[in-house]
Amino acid sequence: MVLAALLALSTALAGPDATRDALDRLEEVLELRLDEGALQRDEVLPAILVSSQPRYEESGEWFATRAIEVLQRSFGNEGLRLCEACMVPRAFVQEGRMAYQTGPIALDEVIRLDDDNRGDAQPARSAIWVDEHATGVAIRIVDLRTARVIFAQNVDPNMVEDANTQKVYSLAAELERRARRDSLTQAFVDAALYPGQHFSLDWTDQWGKRNENLSGFTLTFFDPVIGLGANHYRRIPFMNILVGGKVVVSLPTAVARVFTDAGIDVLDPLLSGVAVVRVPFGRSNYGVVVTASTNGQFGIGVSLMNISLLPFIP
Repeated sequence: MVLAALLALSTALAGPDATRDALDRLEEVLELRLDEGALQRDEVLPAILVSSQPRYEESGEWFATRAIEVLQRSFGNEGLRLCEACMVPRAFVQEGRMAYQTGPIALDEVIRLDDDNRGDAQPARSAIWVDEHATGVAIRIVDLRTARVIFAQNVDPNMVEDANTQKVYSLAAELERRARRDSLTQAFVDAALYPGQHFSLDWTDQWGKRNENLSGFTLTFFDPVIGLGANHYRRIPFMNILVGGKVVVSLPTAVARVFTDAGIDVLDPLLSGVAVVRVPFGRSNYGVVVTASTNGQFGIGVSLMNISLLPFIP
């Protein structure tokens, strides 16, 4: 029943309505790529639109027109051509030879049609395919001179496929990092203010099969006052919550015990334990921190995670 519900949901989300939204996203994506320089108008134009094929019958009346509008707004009106012959069976007559071709068009055929019909205009530099698929649209821009793919992407209304692709790339980068044995460092500044106080700086290395463990050292400024120790945390998948603790040595007490025979405590006990829970705010670098120490202190405050305001922290 669950599988049937998921299939029904995916079917409901697909169709012409999703295609309209996907074309809006495609226009935004092209604008972003042009603004950042990843896509250059000079390497695309003049361009010839080879295919704007709808998938659904309901999209047939407007899909090609809407696709042309997206390309015109992105690249301008000049230098954009529509190849109607590229979308239908084609007949070529040459000296001593006649050919009739159907199916997907090859790049050499696109060049031949452009040469036969462009007149005195500049030869097309690239070919563009914008086609409707099950959950959105697919675009492909190919250099006609070298067959190099200039740009290609599947676009859906919520950019889910793009996000999933980035996730796969991130996983590939993570596996390569592990193979190189490179460290993955995380820094935390904890400021628990009420009702008790705990200020500390944690520097950790992330490790484990799924990077679910973080271990490193900590420097505290309250609870205990001026302490140095070790920390360990475990990441919980739900909201990426970190649960763990710190074992801290009070530096004033340690120094006093070195120079005196009496086992006295200065400000804090020699050894303190602090339990910590961090809950991040979404994907930001800020979150809530809750601390409880063996010194009887309990505090709630803010945790700053790898913030750019502290450039000396890796």
